[in-house]
Amino acid sequence: MYPYVFSINFPKDNFPPCSSKLVTSKSYAGRLQLPFEKTGLLLQSPPLPKNNFFPLLFFIHIKHPLPMRIVTIEEHVSFPQMNGLLPADALGKKKPASAAVQLMPKLEDVTGERLTSMNETGIAMQVLSVESTDVNLLDSSTAPGFAAAYNNLLAEKIKDQPDRFAAFAHLPMTAPAAAADELERTVSTYGFKGAMIRGVTNGEFLDAPKFAPIFERAERLGVPIYIHPGLPPQPVMDAYYSNIGGKTGPSEALACWGWGWHSETAIHVLRLLSAGTFDKYPRLNIIIGHMGEMLPFMWVRSERGFQPGAGGENQRTLSDTFRAQLHITTSGFFTQPPLQLALDTIGVDNIMLSVDYPFSSNQMGIDFLNGIQLPPDQVEKIAHGNADRLLNLG
Repeated sequence: MYPYVFSINFPKDNFPPCSSKLVTSKSYAGRLQLPFEKTGLLLQSPPLPKNNFFPLLFFIHIKHPLPMRIVTIEEHVSFPQMNGLLPADALGKKKPASAAVQLMPKLEDVTGERLTSMNETGIAMQVLSVESTDVNLLDSSTAPGFAAAYNNLLAEKIKDQPDRFAAFAHLPMTAPAAAADELERTVSTYGFKGAMIRGVTNGEFLDAPKFAPIFERAERLGVPIYIHPGLPPQPVMDAYYSNIGGKTGPSEALACWGWGWHSETAIHVLRLLSAGTFDKYPRLNIIIGHMGEMLPFMWVRSERGFQPGAGGENQRTLSDTFRAQLHITTSGFFTQPPLQLALDTIGVDNIMLSVDYPFSSNQMGIDFLNGIQLPPDQVEKIAHGNADRLLNLG
């Protein structure tokens, strides 16, 4: 009588965290099931012979027994108590996205469900950023105080978990000089890792000369600026994203996460290139999310359009500039073809894992990471190495 033997190979990315343990196995539909605690991982054998009254041997072959460090850097928070600091006229102008309203309990949570999900999926660290653009509703006299209060609150919420959470600063973009000072204050006081700027500010892109102090300060401090999409200006919303077919009013999906956000951020970066901003601040690093905001797809065509001397102020080609100073994250994009485009254009050294939590689940990001077919050292760059290096996460 011979034992029935099968084995499962764990690649490095799929191995259960060391805190997991195998619980009692069960037989179901002629297969052996082996669940691991705290991971949601369920191993299942091939079909067992009908006559299974004999010993059964189960072997696990582990290629890499240690779990990989995982860092995600476009992960959002929003704290409703900050509404109390907004004047009445600003409160009346708030236009929160429907998804943000629905997910507010997850956005305001830091060390509850968020941390539990990180533990369950093996995420070592999230870099948090404020989801709200309320600060842009304030003028240059009131925005700095509001941004500082938001950053203070964020720092307070993460101070007891320095190995699990870092943060990007929330800046008063209607007061660029004060924004530069707030960036320096949060970096020097709280150890923030840079700043996130959401979309245009009162219809102005960051290539406007008034925003130069922010780039100068970021370059001097050695921290990046993350450009995230924001709601389009009202004239753009009216002209491009409203009154579709027989339906009146704006289409949030078209204006935001379904298309408009990403094209606007790509335009934002191309304007910075054409304006010579990257050349003026050659040690400045810019981050964008969503697998490069369409730029990898347009890489070759845009390369031809933005050659030095072709009407812009840029001194270098798009490829040379972006590979030196632009970094992208995978936030909200969890399929392999867009990643392959990014690998073929900007390169593996400039790609960082992100989830876009809570608008996407941590599990979606981890499943995507586990499906990447690259050598282990390159997967580690995406999972944590590039972020550790760029943000000095150590």
